[in-house]
This record gives sequence, structure tokens and C-alpha cells, in this order.
Amino acid sequence: MTVDSSAARQPRRSAAGKAGTTGSRTGTGTKSGKAGTASGATGTKRTRTTPARATRAKKSAEPELVQLLTPEGKRVKNAEYDAYVAGITPEDLRGLYRDMVLTRRFDAEATALQRQGELGLWASLLGQEAAQIGSGRALRDDDYVFPTYREHGVAWCRDVDPTNLLGMFRGVNNGGWDPNSNNFHLYTIVIGSQTLHATGYAMGIAKDGADSAVIAYFGDGASSQGDVAESFTFSAVYNAPVVFFCQNNQWAISEPTEKQTRVPLYQRAQGFGFPGVRVDGNDVLACLAVTKWALERARNGEGPTLVEAYTYRMGAHTTSDDPTRYRGDEERLAWEAKDPILRLRRYLETSNHADDGFFAELETESEALGKRVREAVRAMPDPDHFAIFENVYADGHALVDEERAQFAAYQASFADAAEGGR
Repeated sequence: MTVDSSAARQPRRSAAGKAGTTGSRTGTGTKSGKAGTASGATGTKRTRTTPARATRAKKSAEPELVQLLTPEGKRVKNAEYDAYVAGITPEDLRGLYRDMVLTRRFDAEATALQRQGELGLWASLLGQEAAQIGSGRALRDDDYVFPTYREHGVAWCRDVDPTNLLGMFRGVNNGGWDPNSNNFHLYTIVIGSQTLHATGYAMGIAKDGADSAVIAYFGDGASSQGDVAESFTFSAVYNAPVVFFCQNNQWAISEPTEKQTRVPLYQRAQGFGFPGVRVDGNDVLACLAVTKWALERARNGEGPTLVEAYTYRMGAHTTSDDPTRYRGDEERLAWEAKDPILRLRRYLETSNHADDGFFAELETESEALGKRVREAVRAMPDPDHFAIFENVYADGHALVDEERAQFAAYQASFADAAEGGR
């Protein structure tokens, strides 16, 4: 397990009155920036591949990351991050498990509703529950979240009613909730732009003197967008209290991560002057601990952090995608063995933190949630056809007025046709 970072900028402020630790944070593994070979060497030395060397090469292919809970459900110690989950209770663990199970159930129901024609589109989070619930539960009420369009688990943690997430995908509203009610911004479809919004908001609260933090979610594909690079630049220069949380689910639609970057994504932070850390995105405890650490840095005036949650999108990019066209079953099966929910369940069972009654009760609650979502979506009223023309301009506009009149005439033509057919 390793954490690499570059030196952080001077603190904007500190509640304790002193700067936090800066510089390279390293666990096991290799410090970033250390050259593997000397440049300018003449010739190439050929080496024989021995079984031992092949074994080491295979091990090195596995990413080094912060992990507190193994895929087998075994708790492992970490000197740097254990303190951030030291106070977690069996009740808290059951709560994290419940969050992940109910989020997955809601997500499955939404996917089924789209297949039935009740939603126009849906972006599933299947497999990414630990990254979202772990980071979501690390937030304080006064922190502010800027999501993409897949953060259903984070929305759950911010007490956004699941049915409100579905209105936009059904086409009956433009968002479905007041962002300031839960400090959870509306879903952002434009790839990467929310990182700019988060940076600007973080710069604003810094000027206001607030000690809250901001978190921006994006995927590995969005990390290639110019908006994200600009966000990194501005947040570093202005020492903004923002956490960039990248869910690396291995695929930007059909493009694998290795075709997007030459270095691990978390190492990109070094070039902008702030820390980056890679965490096991299927380990809810590790995601909780690392995000708490990053948010604490932000609140203490130590600037931005990039967290790369190394996870996997088990389903399609969206319901309009067919993942079987670009990835094999072997890859999916390998990641199924790292399932975040099964991992925590194993830990709960082996630690005697949950019994059969708990799991049975949760199953009942899960089915009730699915039914509630199903009924709520089908009961959503059709939107006002003319609502699209509202709120375009604060004081109205001649062109919008003209378009509204044309649309009204078009709608009236259907009534006229119906009358003529009688």
C-alpha cells in the first residue's frame, strides 16, 4: 500500500493555528518521481526472465493502493489511515452495509425501469457502491458536493430522495431537487465541467472564511478533459479547499484507462503541486478513511487533494451501451470476486457484527424500496409542455416568445386534427 504526493502549498488557514504535514507520504512501495533507469545509458542490457522475476513482475502489475479490508473480508492495518476509522462501531459498519445494499437495489430498479420504457436513460453505479458510500459518509453536513450523473450513492448519503434522481431521466424535470437543501448540486451531464464549478465554489467559501470543504466527483474518462486540468491549476494556485474524487472504473465508455494515461491517475496531482492518493475503491472503509483525511486537509487550509478510487463498472456505461463489445467476461468475473458489498458482509459475519436477522430485515427493506421507486416513477405527472421556454432569460426575449408561439401552434394542430377526424 502506498500514497504518493508532492509538496502542498502553504496553508490558506488552519483551525489549529499551524500547518499540516506536507511532502511525500509513502507507505510500502516506491516513491513517485524516482527514476527506474539512468538516462543516457549506452546500449541495452538483456536480462533472462526467471520464475522469480516473472512472479515479481506479476505482483508489480497489481496496483498499489490504500486498503483496510481485503476482498476476503479481512481487516488489515494501516498506520496512516487507521486513525480515521478508529471510532467506527459495529452499528456504523451495519449502516455502511445497509447504504450499499439499498443503493444497489435502487440502481437495479432504475435500470429495470429504463428497460421497460419508463426512463429515457440510466447510468448504473453497479460495482462502485463502496467508493460512493465511503466518501459520502466522510462528508459533514456543511460540505458541498458536485456530482456527475452516476453518484446515486452519494446522493443517498446526502438524503436526496432516490425518486428525485429519476425525474430528469424520465424527462419530467430539469433536476428534481434544490441543491442548497442538501448541499448536493444537480447532476452534471457535461463531462468534467463540475470540477470547475467545485473549484470556484471552494475558492468562494475560502474567501468567506468558512471551514467547510468541497468535493467534486468525476470518472477516469473525465480526467482527460481540459476542464479538469484547469480545475487542478486554479485549485492549486488559490489553495482551494476542494477534494477531487476520481472513480477510476477502468472504462471511459469503451476506452480503457491505459489508453488515456501513461501514469496512474493519482500521480497527475504532483504536476499541479498537491497530493494524490490511490485507494481501493471497492473497500468502503478505506474510501471512508482516505476521504476523511483529504477533507480534513482542505478544512485545515492545506489545499486540494486528488483521490483516485480504483474500482470497476460492473455494468454498462449507460443503458444505451453494450459492454460485451469491448471487454471480456474474464475481466468482469475477476472484479466480481472483489465485490464491495460481499467484502463487507464477510467482515460483518466473521466479526459477529451482524446476524441472519439483520440481513433478512435488510432484504425486506430493499424490496420495499424497489416497490416505492417503481410506483413513484410511474405516478410522475407529465411536464408542462411550455415549461421549456421558462427561465431561459430573466426578463423574457423576443426570439423565445416567437418560438413559444410556434410551438403553441404546433401543439394546437394535433387538437385540430383530432376535431377534424370526428
